[in-house]
Amino acid sequence: MAVAVPAVAAERLPPAGLVQLAASVVLLASAWPVTKQAIELGAVPIWFAVGRAGFSALVAFTVLGLAGRLRLPGRRDLPALLGVGLLQLAAFFAFAHVAVAWVPAGRTAILSNVTTIFIVPLSVLVLKERIPPRRWVAAGLGLVGVVVLMGPWAIDWTRREVVVGHLLLLGAAASFGGALVIVRRFPPALSMLQLLPWCFGLATLALLPLALAHGGGIGLWPGPALGAMAYIGGLAGPLGTWCVMEAAASLPAMVSSVGFLMTPAAGLILSTLWLGEPLGPDLLAGTALILGGVAIAAWPVRRR
Repeated sequence: MAVAVPAVAAERLPPAGLVQLAASVVLLASAWPVTKQAIELGAVPIWFAVGRAGFSALVAFTVLGLAGRLRLPGRRDLPALLGVGLLQLAAFFAFAHVAVAWVPAGRTAILSNVTTIFIVPLSVLVLKERIPPRRWVAAGLGLVGVVVLMGPWAIDWTRREVVVGHLLLLGAAASFGGALVIVRRFPPALSMLQLLPWCFGLATLALLPLALAHGGGIGLWPGPALGAMAYIGGLAGPLGTWCVMEAAASLPAMVSSVGFLMTPAAGLILSTLWLGEPLGPDLLAGTALILGGVAIAAWPVRRR
């Protein structure tokens, strides 16, 4: 007697989500060398974070208002609004922008984006996602690539500010990862694009008291530092964040988190080209490991 064999179908990852993932990598990776240069020119890190968030909020409100797509968030939108506004934006900006004053831009791009460390356990515990074995392999390859890129053996761990800077970057990665899980667990009623200005506005309000307590301001910065804030706040920040939110909402958390590991490699390459930070064989090896992990994670899973 013949036994029926269940049909096997390939898991389809939405092409739009993969394109948005790639766009977010390029846009957000470009932010770190630009931010580092602005701080070296005299920009105050926490005020740069406030200006970046505020400028992004202004641009997003203006664009959506002119397009007639501006909507007030409802109750169902609150988890995503709070998660993205307070964790992915406010906390991430606060941790990373302070750390970049002490840590090279390339390392900042690496450590602030190692969300996979936090996404892997949260995907299993919170989202109840069943992760295929080869995606565990993909995450491992990506994280090994990050370690190779970061080169912890070359860091002077005896300097207090260096240690604090690296801990702040891990805090930034944890905040980012938590926001991705919240968006995936509690999808908002509004589109991620419609939610974007409110998220940036909330982040600005959350960061402003920290900046006021620090003192100083934005008015006396040199022109190139203001231009850097305008580029990140007006283009790379809102567009890159929207791509992140859309990719996180449409792709499995494990795929999106491994994909975001491309941001450190891209950030390190751009930091090398833009700021002249050292380039060595570890860059090629680490990048190859990360890209290998991304390819394995994104390859469709066969389902019965």
